[in-house]
Amino acid sequence: MVEMVQPLVLASQSPRRKELLEVLGIPFSIVVPLTDESPWPDESPEDYVVRVARDKARNVGSLVDRSVVLSADTVVTIEGEILGKPRDRSDAIRMLTRLSGRDHQVFTAVCIINQLNNEMREGLEKTTVSFRKLTGREIEDYIDRESVMDKAGAYAIQGFASAFIPRISGSYSNVMGLPLALVYDFLTA
Repeated sequence: MVEMVQPLVLASQSPRRKELLEVLGIPFSIVVPLTDESPWPDESPEDYVVRVARDKARNVGSLVDRSVVLSADTVVTIEGEILGKPRDRSDAIRMLTRLSGRDHQVFTAVCIINQLNNEMREGLEKTTVSFRKLTGREIEDYIDRESVMDKAGAYAIQGFASAFIPRISGSYSNVMGLPLALVYDFLTA
């Protein structure tokens, strides 16, 4: 088990972040943040995820005492456009068609507020994901096969979509929503 200051609070409602953090073997509790996650006009994807991760950590930090608060925010981007969670089936088809045969980036910002020493650490991870060319039928079948409505970019690399991804450059866990190497470094430093 990793030695670190306790208690750790994960500021997230994401089941994937919970599962990933459990890999590190660090006990933690969860407090769901209440923050506005709307992008600001002309805000870059990188600035957006850093701001939202910081807002989540600060929000949860205002609800707990003597804790280490960990938050993260992830976006899928292509040519500077943030692909959030699809609004409906046609939006999911649009997103997957846009990703088909192309590279895109996944950014995750991590923010840790240590209330015990009044310190905040932030980091940003970038992974490039390559999708192979998809047919319309493959896109339709994938949407029918997996729940994509709660996933940025309308896909989950840890699911069947991995069959569409011949390579990535960067952190695999980052694409899932929590860059474990960065988080581990922050929590054990």
